[in-house]
Amino acid sequence: MALLERVTTLLRANLNDLIDKAEDPEKMIKQIILDMQNQLMQVKTQVAIAIADQRLLEKKLQENMEEITAWKRKAELAVNKDQDGLARAALERSLSHQQMADGFRQQVDDQKAQVENLKSALRKLEQKLAEAESRSQLLIAQHRRAKAVGKAADAGLKVNGATRGAGFDRMKQKVAHTEAVSQAKAEMAGEDALEDRFAQLEKEDEVEKLLQEIKQRRAAVT
Repeated sequence: MALLERVTTLLRANLNDLIDKAEDPEKMIKQIILDMQNQLMQVKTQVAIAIADQRLLEKKLQENMEEITAWKRKAELAVNKDQDGLARAALERSLSHQQMADGFRQQVDDQKAQVENLKSALRKLEQKLAEAESRSQLLIAQHRRAKAVGKAADAGLKVNGATRGAGFDRMKQKVAHTEAVSQAKAEMAGEDALEDRFAQLEKEDEVEKLLQEIKQRRAAVT
């Protein structure tokens, strides 16, 4: 997420070094604080949206779980009425909702992790902002002293070198990731049809298994 990347950049920023590089330290620190405030508002908004999405996914999961139970009851009713075909159809619907429920369950887990990441970023950014606001005047004074003894140039060189190296590494990782994804998609394309056929066979076996279980329970009762 681009927002989290921007927040991470702000959190990792060394305020002393940034001010040392600035021609106008006071203007720089005010801009940094403004950037942090803007990012803070965006993160708060994203946290709210992420939580709302999580609640929606949890609702969808619950709805599918209820559908599973409902269709299984219908399958049992059909068996009681000696309607095996209708029972099989009901069990297929139950399995379909089971698959959807599994998908929503994974999405809920992923969304919970995303919410926690956003909350963590929010807390850290709030702390960094409070630090910047409370230390702004001190940082400006430190810059003036550093400039007097020639530290500004050294700090600037170190920050620039680190930034270039990190940017190049990120680019290499992005290219490698893109190549890996493309290769994986190409490999998967030829397997989808065969997997779908086996999936259908497995679904039919599962339906038959569930149907026999219902019949066995009915026979045991009678």
